[in-house]
Amino acid sequence: MDYSRRRKTLSLALSKKKLGGFLATSPESRRYLSGFTAEDLGCKESSGILLVLRDEAYLFTDGRYDLQAKEETSGINIVVCKNGLHKAIAKILKHVNVKRIGFEASSINVRLFTKIKVTCKNIEFIEYDDLILTYRLQKEPEEIELIRRSVEVGELCFKKALSRLGPGMTEREASVIILENIYKYSEGPSFPPIVASGPNAALPHAIPQDRIIKENEPVIIDMGVKIEGYASDMTRTIFFGEPTDKFKEIYACVKEAKETAQKAIRAGMTGRDADHIARAKIKEHGFGNYFVHGLGHGVGLSVHEPPNLSPRYRRRLHTNSVVTVEPGIYIPGEGGVRLEDMVVIKEDGVELLGSGRWIYDF
Repeated sequence: MDYSRRRKTLSLALSKKKLGGFLATSPESRRYLSGFTAEDLGCKESSGILLVLRDEAYLFTDGRYDLQAKEETSGINIVVCKNGLHKAIAKILKHVNVKRIGFEASSINVRLFTKIKVTCKNIEFIEYDDLILTYRLQKEPEEIELIRRSVEVGELCFKKALSRLGPGMTEREASVIILENIYKYSEGPSFPPIVASGPNAALPHAIPQDRIIKENEPVIIDMGVKIEGYASDMTRTIFFGEPTDKFKEIYACVKEAKETAQKAIRAGMTGRDADHIARAKIKEHGFGNYFVHGLGHGVGLSVHEPPNLSPRYRRRLHTNSVVTVEPGIYIPGEGGVRLEDMVVIKEDGVELLGSGRWIYDF
């Protein structure tokens, strides 16, 4: 990855927006601009903040990450903070004499930001989350290949796990098997895997429970892995046995909505337009009230990032954005079906990442 080129591109944008610098506070943006791979241990504990100025960059971190920062980055000043990130940042900003700084408001806790703002009294801080996300939205060829690998490894993990899953085990036991394979073949999960069976499958983001998986009922498995920081995300609904006629109908409807959307999505349409394609198909079959989330979301260094395929996303889709296509139908008290694959948006359609396997022909 050419991190230096990315920072130069950002620097040009800073000049146009009359900003003296930008504070990258999310782990994904830090990594995108510097190659520094450390994760934050929670909203209260940052592993570092990257300050990109027009002519140079500083990575503020602490002693735990000093060696890692020096090994992973190039062309960046590493500042090990012994008395707090806010004091170190204030010292540099005072030295370079900037007046306006952009920052990622969605990924910095209020307490830390307040300390920075109070310490840097003469600097105006402006929310600019979209500044980095605009660049991250359209993937570079190298990024697409890493995401493709992530999808392929995710499918391998699913295949290995599926051979050991069956009725009689609990959702938690199934999730442990999935995680074993994820840690064996990848850097780790891009999110905690979902295993939701029977009535629990009516909850789109269910947490695996001690419920025993039964024959013939729908089991939603939603999982993803990371390869060199890049995420994958796939969902399959499986049955151990023969599903009821109702769930065969629901499954066929979700499958049709997914395939119809994948054939129609292309650059230039809005995320809302894309969502409507699948939503209209599900509504046509009488299940419109049971499709309770958007059709998809962007994936990259974060498993959930722009663009979104949802009724609220009115922005146009761009080439080389990577998104999920994941319609679902959820019947309270009975169960649900969701199918999800990842695609690259092109001028004339989409490119499916992965094999698209493990889908029934009901």
